[in-house]
Amino acid sequence: MKKKFQGVVVPMITPLCSDLSIDTQAVARIMQSFAANQISPLVLGTTGESASVGPKESLRFMQAAVDSKSEGQMVYAGLVGNDVKALISLANEYAAMGVDAVVATLPAYYILTPEQMKAFYLRLADEAKAPVFMYNIKATTQMSIPLDVVEALSHHENMAGLKDSERDEEKMKKSIELFQNREDFSFFCGWGAQGANSLKLGADGIVPSTGNIVPELYGKLYQAYLAGDFEKTDYYQALTDLVAVVYQKGRTLGESLAALKVLMQDAGLCSSTMMPPLTELSSEENQRIIEQFKALSL
Repeated sequence: MKKKFQGVVVPMITPLCSDLSIDTQAVARIMQSFAANQISPLVLGTTGESASVGPKESLRFMQAAVDSKSEGQMVYAGLVGNDVKALISLANEYAAMGVDAVVATLPAYYILTPEQMKAFYLRLADEAKAPVFMYNIKATTQMSIPLDVVEALSHHENMAGLKDSERDEEKMKKSIELFQNREDFSFFCGWGAQGANSLKLGADGIVPSTGNIVPELYGKLYQAYLAGDFEKTDYYQALTDLVAVVYQKGRTLGESLAALKVLMQDAGLCSSTMMPPLTELSSEENQRIIEQFKALSL
């Protein structure tokens, strides 16, 4: 089924200058590498260190992404924070720039009840001037949005979909079953290792952070899936899994993002500068990461 929101959406890293401002030239380079592989960006998601980027630089980043957008590319804008009024204001500034959708995590300082989760997303959907995606990511919010809450919210005219990064295979399957025949609501799998599997089950799209460094593999994976060549889809998934091991294995989420930026710096896409409180890795570890990636001979 053809839907407005589908395909490969890569959660873009946030490229930084040494003074911690957004490197807008790097934004353009990364956007071009995505566009060449029919990939759209999620700007300021978890991979983009969104919780650490202030409003001024967030707006500069989003404008740079929108300005660099190629034909057929969409810009998904991440919303992360605890000040709901400020989030809605930011969503509408992004909408005025021309983003295609906003993707919002739950405010996470307090553990919310299902009713509070529903109230947050209803208010956002009511007041945002861009389509809204719910973003379920238990690893950072310590909360899981119940499927019945998602289903109830999915009927709001401005609620466009769910990006689910929770590592719960049964819940993923149930979500796909629930939404795959809904023309007005899209399910995106944000669990990298389940990308190919989720598509074969009927997901509308995938959101792999590894696509920052190997966008061409995800472009080929998705084209193989569309062609019904599931053997090739699985082949490309296996290759991306090997890449993920290089920068993720044995590291915290924050450390893995630093390792990912090391690979991107080596590819000439951006610097390895991290936004505090996250820090760069040691030069010795950086060299090991680069050597391990090159040893894959992709």
